[in-house]
Amino acid sequence: QVQLVESGGGLVQAGGSLRLSCAASGGTFSSYNIGWFRQAPGKEREFVAHIGWSADNIDYAESVNGRFTISRDNVKSTMFLQMNSLKPRDTAVYYCVATEGYCTGYGCVDPRLWTHWGQGTQVTVSS
Repeated sequence: QVQLVESGGGLVQAGGSLRLSCAASGGTFSSYNIGWFRQAPGKEREFVAHIGWSADNIDYAESVNGRFTISRDNVKSTMFLQMNSLKPRDTAVYYCVATEGYCTGYGCVDPRLWTHWGQGTQVTVSS
């Protein structure tokens, strides 16, 4: 079973950047489809992005497309989310997720697909 630990969250002004990291342990990282969800206060968990085993299967939510970039390093068992041009509505707890299943496009947005979740890291964007 893979364990996921997020880091890199914090407080940033609108227009700024943050880079989130997700360190995995306890499993074969390269065999997992991995991604990010987020949850703002009072709202449901929302798909942000995912990246497939070989990094050739990547999808983003429309709300972050063009501003966020997901990547993975299978040697270091780590995933990253580079977030640029941040907006106050990006404020949320960001969760690293993983699954041994396959998904692409809208098939990835259902939280029930993702079997492993990190504890989350808070991102706050001030206006």
